Amino acid sequence: MIKKLAKCVGGYKKNAILSPILVMLEVIMECAIPAIAGSLINEINSAGDNINLKRVAIICSVLIGCALCSLMFGALAGIHCSRASCGFAKYLRTELFCKTQDFSFENIDKFSSSSLVTRLTTDITNVQQSFMMIIRTAIRSPFMFIFSIIMAFTVGGQMAFIFVIIIPILLFTLIMVAKKAMPIFKKVFKKYDKLNASVQENVQGMRVVKSFVREDYETKKFEDASNDVRADFTKAERILAFNGPVMQLCMYALMVGVLGFGSYILIQTTGLAFDVGNFTMLLTYGMQMLMSLMMISMIFVMVTMSIESARRICEVLDEETAIKNPENPIYEVKSGDIEFKGVSFKYAKRAEKYALSDINLSIASGQTVGIIGGTGSSKSTLIQLISRLYDVTEGSVCVGGHDVREYDLVTLRDSVSVVLQKNVLFSGTIKENLRWGNEHASEEELVRVCKLACADEFIQGFPDGYDTYIEQGGSNVSGGQKQRLCIARALLKKPKILILDDSTSAVDTRTDALIRKAMREEIPDTTKIIIAQRISSVQDADLIIILDDGKISATGNHDSLLSSSEIYKDIYTSQTKGATMA
Repeated sequence: MIKKLAKCVGGYKKNAILSPILVMLEVIMECAIPAIAGSLINEINSAGDNINLKRVAIICSVLIGCALCSLMFGALAGIHCSRASCGFAKYLRTELFCKTQDFSFENIDKFSSSSLVTRLTTDITNVQQSFMMIIRTAIRSPFMFIFSIIMAFTVGGQMAFIFVIIIPILLFTLIMVAKKAMPIFKKVFKKYDKLNASVQENVQGMRVVKSFVREDYETKKFEDASNDVRADFTKAERILAFNGPVMQLCMYALMVGVLGFGSYILIQTTGLAFDVGNFTMLLTYGMQMLMSLMMISMIFVMVTMSIESARRICEVLDEETAIKNPENPIYEVKSGDIEFKGVSFKYAKRAEKYALSDINLSIASGQTVGIIGGTGSSKSTLIQLISRLYDVTEGSVCVGGHDVREYDLVTLRDSVSVVLQKNVLFSGTIKENLRWGNEHASEEELVRVCKLACADEFIQGFPDGYDTYIEQGGSNVSGGQKQRLCIARALLKKPKILILDDSTSAVDTRTDALIRKAMREEIPDTTKIIIAQRISSVQDADLIIILDDGKISATGNHDSLLSSSEIYKDIYTSQTKGATMA
């Protein structure tokens, strides 16, 4: 795990190396200051009325020089540390984001979008903070602790054994605190996922929340998730709060011990065995030791918390995408022929039921194919196998005479345009959204595909036309306008196969008919697959497929299915009766 994360230091290795070196130099200067200050006190104390000002001035100069050097090394260490930690977080976040871009739908389903957001934000921030502590504080504190102990025994002799009594008490407390806090920190991140999921659902479904007046319910749901996180963190912080009192107890016990025992020796020996300078040095080194232990405890807690975050990040980095390019991929899709050979599919290997079973189907290039079926009949699942958004569990799907698993993924998906049920527009202008289909498309090409999708008319009605800004998620355009823009975007790819997954449900029947007529006349060689709930959207198709419970119930044209398929006949009758009554 550490090796994998260390790769993300990237171009900031120099800063990551310089920071601990500068910290060590800072520690040396800082630990030298009490010794120099002690010698200055001894010099003044021993000289009495005959103070050697020159010697005092030299010692003062060295003391000031060490303080300035310590300040300079500390500042430089801080600069390099911040650069290294922020750079590390940047590379790690980019690595994680790029990894998710390669994920198939199966991988996304495994983690959930809210969990991935938590890993990209909270978890990376925790790891960044831990990395920053490791390359600075985790170097400084142990060095300061070891150096202070050595100096304490050098200066104080037997008096330094006071630390031997106090330090184990502090260490035992810190270990027990960390041991109790660790399981809580491990548990809390899963609750963060739920919290993010609550926020994500609410923001995406805000219009539904408003229309059903469910603000109070959503607020209560968020408060419950937030309180759950708060309760765990409060419990952890309550445990960690023991650090402070124990630290203060040890610090004051040390002061009492050093001051009491030191004063006794000073008085008994009149300063011959233990002078004032040594006494001051011992007290200072004792404080440095305790502060170092305090910092080590903070590092320990932060690292404990970030280990769980690092594990969650590495889970994503270690995840192998379920859909990969073959070793020798095909880089050309010759035609829009489609063939399903004994295809069965289920979303998870452990699933008992197949979403699709024993699908055998042949579609010629240029044909218009309609797919009808009830909710849950796996219409969308069927077409997602064509562009390899999922891989078949059994059998094979062929496009242009080759199994889709033999194609380069980019080549295949560039040749198969899919307008999914959930239409998504991104924040930016209409032009920028359309050019997702072809980033080099000219103005004329944009207008052409928009006319095919019956979108040009309403675009021209906007004050800024094609430069109209689309808000996040396309919230400032209607459902029908959004669908038509998504169809235009798909057409801009000039695909061999165009799949419309219930993509005209929000437009009126006249516009729907105009879009189908334009496609039939303008792109006759493109294979067109239309999933629809309305019979009118598919009744003029060359082939209509009836899906029922993941199986093909019937195939044929409109007239033949009316006489041979009870499902098709029932749908047609219910819809035409509804139209007559209207």
